[in-house]
Amino acid sequence: QVQLVESGGGSVQAGGSLRLSCVASGYTSSHYCMGWFRQAPGKEREGIASMHSAGGPGYYTDSVTGRFTASLDNAKNTLYLQMNSLKPEDTAMYYCAAVRRLYGFGCPLVQNGYNYWGQGTQVTVSS
Repeated sequence: QVQLVESGGGSVQAGGSLRLSCVASGYTSSHYCMGWFRQAPGKEREGIASMHSAGGPGYYTDSVTGRFTASLDNAKNTLYLQMNSLKPEDTAMYYCAAVRRLYGFGCPLVQNGYNYWGQGTQVTVSS
């Protein structure tokens, strides 16, 4: 079955950097979207980045554009999220997600657009 496992979270000072990883297994389709979401206490889960396995530009929510970069290594079945210039408001549980999707339909940044989810990795940014 499809399994997504995140890692790389931790505690950092504001202005620091972290790189999250999400290893996917059990996925046989070569056409799929993968995305990063986060959820802070008391807030809804929000999409922050997504990209398609076939390439093309990624999508980023405005609050992370210029600071976060998603990348996908198809050979390693791993999605990364490089997070720079971290802010306290970035503190959240970060989840990766996946869904089968043909290239050309885009990759959503909404929670309901994905049907496979990892367990999450905590990111805490202190001021």
